[in-house]
Amino acid sequence: MPTNPYEPLSLRGVELRNRIALSPMCQYSAVDGYPADWHVRHYAERSIGGAGLAVVEATAVLPEGRITPGDLGIWDEEHADSLGEIARVIKSGGAAAGIQIAHAGRKASTAVPWEGGAWLPPERGGWPTAAPSALAFGPGYASPQALSEGAMRDIAAAFASAARRAADAGFDLVELHSAHGYLLHEFLSPLSNQRADRYGGSLENRMRFPLEVAAAVRAALPDSVPMLARVSASDWVEGGWATEGSIEYAKGLKAIGVDLVDCSSGGLVPYAKPAVGPMYQVPFARAIREGAGIATGAVGMITAIEEARSIIEGGSADLVSLGRLLLRDPYWPLRNAPADRRRAPNQYLRAFST
Repeated sequence: MPTNPYEPLSLRGVELRNRIALSPMCQYSAVDGYPADWHVRHYAERSIGGAGLAVVEATAVLPEGRITPGDLGIWDEEHADSLGEIARVIKSGGAAAGIQIAHAGRKASTAVPWEGGAWLPPERGGWPTAAPSALAFGPGYASPQALSEGAMRDIAAAFASAARRAADAGFDLVELHSAHGYLLHEFLSPLSNQRADRYGGSLENRMRFPLEVAAAVRAALPDSVPMLARVSASDWVEGGWATEGSIEYAKGLKAIGVDLVDCSSGGLVPYAKPAVGPMYQVPFARAIREGAGIATGAVGMITAIEEARSIIEGGSADLVSLGRLLLRDPYWPLRNAPADRRRAPNQYLRAFST
């Protein structure tokens, strides 16, 4: 059992220098899916700041799978070539480079947050959306097209191609996004999946497509490349997706060859009422770790080194993912590292000497 978040973590052929990760957070600054200078600076600084893993934000496997027009994409080789520069700068700073591949489903085609975040109709640069069932995310959103099985096969193939491109571009690991109300989570939850075919109804049926996608991604990756999956362990709504289903889903992911489940929650419906507070999602990570026998990551309002230490020492999770904290303070991992485990760049050693 590790005793602190600064011990290395091995996942297949990759060793993270510590157990602190930059959680994937959209920057909404891409153009036609291509990264900007902003992305290179953003990810380089978090790697230099001491994180053991930096996971690049939700990156769409198809253009219609973007949340906003500002999302990154990996639906063709040219995108992968550009993203390879981000992988390179992350690794040059000492962190492992990860990327989250995603499809936004019915939550696609929205404005970037600082422009209101509302659904974008086609005349304002938006596009049609698709989902398991023709149920809109909420007021002001268009009803999505219910996916045919043929369209689902195409999406699974797009995820697999994206994973291959990511590995070829130099990313050390790939994370499958099946959380926060996006397409794969929409299949999992009975609130958004009301299909009457073999992809809806029972828990086994609702997990079928996400697990098919996960299997396609795993098959597209070299054996040495770890695969992670992000899940929303609870919809925070009565009758919605919950921890028990998440444990069964994690068991299926483990059987496919997923190495770690990144445990978040919520995002499926706008009226959910999560019980937000310090470390409020850590119990999900512990329940899935113990119930499915798989490594987990904990995320959500973890802001103090004592909290990160308690998560690792107490066996609640194997990895601590930090989001907004590392936006505010990218050097938090370096500042809080024990002196014998601090790995500051040579150029910055004077800043950490006593």
